Amino acid sequence: MKILISNATLVDGTGVDRRAADVLLDGPVIAAVVDAGSVTAAGTGADRTIDATGLVLSPGFIDMHAHSDLQLLINRGHYAKLSQGVTTELLGQDGLSYAPVDDATLAGVREKIAGWNDNPDDFDWNWRTVGEYLDRLDAPEKEGRIATNAAYLVPQGTVRALVMGFEEGEPTPEQQQRMQDVVSAAMEEGAVGMSSGLTYTPGMYAQTEELAGLCRAVGALGGFYAPHHRSYGKGALDAYAEMIGLSRDTGCPLHLSHATMNFAENKGRASELLDLIDEALDAGVDITLDTYPYLPGATTLSAILPSWASSGGTEATLARLADRETSAKIRESVEIHGSDGCHGVVAEWDTLEISGVQNQALAGYIGKTIAAVAKEEGRAPFEVFTQILLDDRCGTGILQHVGHEENVQAIMKHRTHTGGSDGLLVGAKPHPRAWGTFPRYLGHYSRDLGLLSLEETVHHLTGRPAARLKLHQRGLIREGYAADVVLFDPETVRDQATFDNPRQAAAGIHYVFVNGTAAIDGGKPTGVRAGRALRRMSDGLTREGSSTTL
Repeated sequence: MKILISNATLVDGTGVDRRAADVLLDGPVIAAVVDAGSVTAAGTGADRTIDATGLVLSPGFIDMHAHSDLQLLINRGHYAKLSQGVTTELLGQDGLSYAPVDDATLAGVREKIAGWNDNPDDFDWNWRTVGEYLDRLDAPEKEGRIATNAAYLVPQGTVRALVMGFEEGEPTPEQQQRMQDVVSAAMEEGAVGMSSGLTYTPGMYAQTEELAGLCRAVGALGGFYAPHHRSYGKGALDAYAEMIGLSRDTGCPLHLSHATMNFAENKGRASELLDLIDEALDAGVDITLDTYPYLPGATTLSAILPSWASSGGTEATLARLADRETSAKIRESVEIHGSDGCHGVVAEWDTLEISGVQNQALAGYIGKTIAAVAKEEGRAPFEVFTQILLDDRCGTGILQHVGHEENVQAIMKHRTHTGGSDGLLVGAKPHPRAWGTFPRYLGHYSRDLGLLSLEETVHHLTGRPAARLKLHQRGLIREGYAADVVLFDPETVRDQATFDNPRQAAAGIHYVFVNGTAAIDGGKPTGVRAGRALRRMSDGLTREGSSTTL
């Protein structure tokens, strides 16, 4: 089907000035980009014309930090992302996802990230390798394909669990080589890089040299490393420096996940991080980063535990929490010394808000902080914390209110910045970033605050992330490129998702095309799914195609 989009304000994703243009979509491809008014529907053979007067036409937005790994397959409408103009997502984040696995590793990972993605029993977990997972994303179901395009990072924590289990410890030379082989195989099957979650077990047990071996394997195959590093709180700059050093020493490009400086001790210190990054960039280190435009973070309640308490997986963790003597040691770490799971900072119970539970008997806690529950029930906060973890089998999701606006704004202006929602799509009150990230950049930060021009903002959300992902002919409005495009009203686009009511679609997003198919048409979802798995191919570029073609 040919669609002529006429009289649009074109912001093409490169950062250059906007201009008036007509754009012709021919099936999944952008067939023509010409001056406005220079073609007609009859002249192009268009089957449909959309008058885009007053609307901006841009590439579809690329979410560089998505946790849609399971929800793309379960909740296939995926309205949270489509409604804000997202057409491509990067999955496999924070070192924990569902491939590559064996049966035991999959069971452990499913429990570990239930608070991120849910953990349904009535679901066919019919893959084990990265290639099989990407094939599953590409397999049409009766209601259509996946809603957005999706690329995948091989998760380092999952790889470690596959080779070494969920316990602490250094790998033997044989185990180190096995992990590197698994990472290389995942890259050859289509992964675009590797993620880590270095405040989450078991990934956090890896020392620098262990990570260096894996980064060399990733870099040798043209991928990049996307770490959630060891601390966003105490010692944050040292944690960033470790990641930059890994990139410098191994030659593996670096993409810093949800790069920020949180907790009281880092208020106003974003410039120190940016100086560190700029110094490395000027020395030739290949670095990019992503952020979300909000102050609170989101994670699991169990992430607050010290790493030793989570060693061995969920059952071992629950046993430690239930043991009075061991629980006392956990409390000392969390409340006195500062747990490594809580970024080396003493837990501030009034910043930890319950956002979702697996055990619905605990639903009354949703929207409340640990401190508030403790006050209501006349109990100590640590006792509440422990009991919730036990009753919910460590599956509780939380919001963590520890961010600083001045840091958020400074980092999003950086020359290597890209947008990432870090959106968790499950829970009764998930973080609104899952529904509002991209319109919030366009509306609040670009239009209202003038922090970035519209052209700069669109570049941050499209062309720049496409370059990091090495997307083949995606991420820009150009002839021959994939027809992943968005039409939005620059005067009305804004996020409507709030912390009290987070599942609210954006305003001002009128049309979203994924591979030339309308997913949002006149502001309404069509129900048609046209996304594809995007694989790193043997030429180093990322495109759709079978894993067998690598």
